[in-house]
Amino acid sequence: MARIYISLGTNISPEQHLKAGLLDLQQYFGPLQLSRVFESESVGFKGTNFLNMVAVAETNLAIGEVVATFKRIEQANGRIRGEKKFSPRSLDIDLLLYDDTVCDEPVELPRGEILFNAFVLWPLAEVAPNLNHPIAQKSYHALWQAYDKQCQNLWPIAFEFPAELQPNIKLSTL
Repeated sequence: MARIYISLGTNISPEQHLKAGLLDLQQYFGPLQLSRVFESESVGFKGTNFLNMVAVAETNLAIGEVVATFKRIEQANGRIRGEKKFSPRSLDIDLLLYDDTVCDEPVELPRGEILFNAFVLWPLAEVAPNLNHPIAQKSYHALWQAYDKQCQNLWPIAFEFPAELQPNIKLSTL
């Protein structure tokens, strides 16, 4: 059984799509551990703010099957393939970590944006503060503490999780 760390982001009907995405992830992967939800300014383009978070799950699926499942969930939530990299998203789900696997195929693991995007690193540091990045060999808590917090604006928000979702929400002041 592999432990997977999943990034979710949305800025098109964000509450609706984030809730739907979480329910779909729970359906495919079972119980989820969740970070808080963060609001962040768009990165790479001018657009409405995003809601972002990280979920943790366990799976017997191979990496490629996990990614294919994420694509099905995104498509079910209105994601259109072939969009520009930096553009509004109904739902963006990315595999950040698959245990401590380091690879380039079928996807890059650990996902490179962990070290560069506050909207990924801060929620990941909440759910896995003591876990070490498999390449940087530093804990996510230490990576977040060292991160230049002036380069991207984000903040935790109050979020009403769906009643059907039974999250283990780990709130932190990281």
